Amino acid sequence: MALPEIMEVTLQAVSEGKTVARIQSGDPSLYGATLEQMRILERERVDYEIIPGVSAAFAAAAVLKAELTVPEVSQTVIMTRAEGRVAMPEGESLIDLARHGSTLVIFLSVTRMFRIANQLQEAGYPADTPVAVAYRVGWPDQQIIRGTLTDIAEKVRDAKITLQALIIVGKAVDPNLLDPASDERVAVSHLYSDEYTHLYRRAGQGDHAAADRTELYEAGGYEVQPERAVHTSTGDD
Repeated sequence: MALPEIMEVTLQAVSEGKTVARIQSGDPSLYGATLEQMRILERERVDYEIIPGVSAAFAAAAVLKAELTVPEVSQTVIMTRAEGRVAMPEGESLIDLARHGSTLVIFLSVTRMFRIANQLQEAGYPADTPVAVAYRVGWPDQQIIRGTLTDIAEKVRDAKITLQALIIVGKAVDPNLLDPASDERVAVSHLYSDEYTHLYRRAGQGDHAAADRTELYEAGGYEVQPERAVHTSTGDD
């Protein structure tokens, strides 16, 4: 099999004693097509390092001013893509994943927006579920389109967006969550609650309290089990 052009250039440069840096948008661990390149480098015994980047998922969340994991709203984020020319593994169809009702981040699929909106509703997402589409997020010409499952596809079509866009579905991207005057009530994190015991503070103490593991465990601050003596049978039990 012929090498991809990028790898031909890379290996040629390495053979000349050069240091090669391949720069790509997003994070290479998500739809970065890096596995096949790493396999070639491994075969050729070329040392390499992967430097993490910022995924479009997190760049979009920052632009949207959204927390993808909101207490009592969604504590799970699923990153996937819609099925197209490349088939999805068994159990990973959009309808299968959508049944969880969690925050859904969909890559490489904006051209299938109408089908996606229909499938998500078929899987159980309410028709008024908030959706955000982030086009070229992080670039000067970025564009954010907000809507619901009932109208987002038409909005995307009218904007003539057909590539370089990320879809985020779920109540976590509802802009009303940011509005302190909104009737939309959601739970808040226990992290700063004076009624919540954790590693650095016991409930009822506003300042960080010193407590040993045993006291914290008894107060409910640890989910690990305390150490217990191991009983060894002597055969006389």
